[in-house]
Amino acid sequence: MRFKNVCIEGLGYHLPENRITSTDLEKRLSPLYKKLKLPQGRLELMSGIQERRFWDKGVFPSEVATIAGKKAIDHSGIDIKDIGCLISASVCRDFLEPSTASLVHNNLGLPKESFVFDVSNACLGVLNGMCIIANMIERDQIKAGLVVSGENGGPLVNNTIETLLARTDVTRNNVKSSFASLTIGSAAAGILLVKSSLSKNKHQLMGGISIAETSFNHLCRGNGDAGFDQAPLMETDSEKLMLEGCRLAGRTWGRTREILGWNNEDVSRVFCHQVGKGHRKLMYENVGLDIEKDFSTLEFLGNTGSASLPVTFAIGVEKCPLKKGDKAALLGIGSGLNCLMMGVEW
Repeated sequence: MRFKNVCIEGLGYHLPENRITSTDLEKRLSPLYKKLKLPQGRLELMSGIQERRFWDKGVFPSEVATIAGKKAIDHSGIDIKDIGCLISASVCRDFLEPSTASLVHNNLGLPKESFVFDVSNACLGVLNGMCIIANMIERDQIKAGLVVSGENGGPLVNNTIETLLARTDVTRNNVKSSFASLTIGSAAAGILLVKSSLSKNKHQLMGGISIAETSFNHLCRGNGDAGFDQAPLMETDSEKLMLEGCRLAGRTWGRTREILGWNNEDVSRVFCHQVGKGHRKLMYENVGLDIEKDFSTLEFLGNTGSASLPVTFAIGVEKCPLKKGDKAALLGIGSGLNCLMMGVEW
């Protein structure tokens, strides 16, 4: 993908107030830890995640996605009449039907003549949504489009803990396959893309590539939507997923550089999907980028699914503003395996 007329005009994020530490989760799991003789502190030690956040019970993905989307619109200064597409890209949905995007669209009062739909692709949903909207802008089908995500990790974490505690036949292998579920957090994000002629800031989305290694689709599988009244579960081969995912990341970044005509030295900042400290270290070794250019949120947000990269991007730009001409890499990866990476010139 190469884009010539697409700019990132607005970034927005919204975070829960409820902070749950890794120590808090291990206290709940203490009967299991004692039974299996597991050391306290292993969750934070292995993941690097000190805390994650959860929404209050009863909060729908569309509610928090609406807030993040409104912030992105306000940040951009774009008139909502110019927004011709809304995509909700989170793993979590309000209902099986209708689309979560339809609720967000109504909440925001966006134009009736709009494309309104959901896109779901594990942790890559927002980046996939950005590509769809960017292509629509390039084809002059729309002037602007909004991608939102509202991820609710609380039900998955809570049900994982309750299921482990309820099992009489639980083993260390069961805990191992559930480890990734305990790193999940909640967050909401919004990204507004516009045609370059409408843009005031000229932060250009340059393009990128998506590469799939779907023979590894079995490494992480979840059941059930993570709505507030659901009981989802997920089993993950964390070690294999990390190894193969980082290998795929290396190949994908190599192709991204070719498409954009970039060298690693050209990149000023990097924003990637936040998984854990082991994944972060191995991924940077595979892509060959300087880890010092990375902006990390995993320590206080954990893995927030499709909201992870865009929230990290939004916070990173807010805390440490990019300068005009800076090149930023967006490194996305999700179970499946799928990898999507793009470049932005500020």
